[in-house]
Amino acid sequence: MLADANALVEAMKKASREEREASKPVQVYFGEVISKSPLNINVEQKMVLGENQLILTRNVTDFVTMISVSWETEDKEGGEEGTASETHRHRISGQKQIVVHNAPETGDEVILIRQQEGQKFIVLDRIGGKK
Repeated sequence: MLADANALVEAMKKASREEREASKPVQVYFGEVISKSPLNINVEQKMVLGENQLILTRNVTDFVTMISVSWETEDKEGGEEGTASETHRHRISGQKQIVVHNAPETGDEVILIRQQEGQKFIVLDRIGGKK
């Protein structure tokens, strides 16, 4: 009978823990990138997360995107040394493809959100002005 009572108490404790967790749908963590490839993040000095546990937002990935530009280059002198030179400019306009380099670097501090009841962590962004 004592074993049944202990099992009941343990089941009640487990249900209580699960209820507390369910009332906190989001848990925010802070971490530091300890390696870039493979990506590993040390979270609050308690655990190291690897690539399989991380979901990266666009804020922390390299990506290609299109932009619209209307630029003019700065003056540049042309010609060879010792000859008459001219200055000239070039116009750049229209839609252009660029690469945005946002992947985290070793030493970057990041903010993460843990999925409720999960082992996956969403890496939201860097902290501070490193990039």
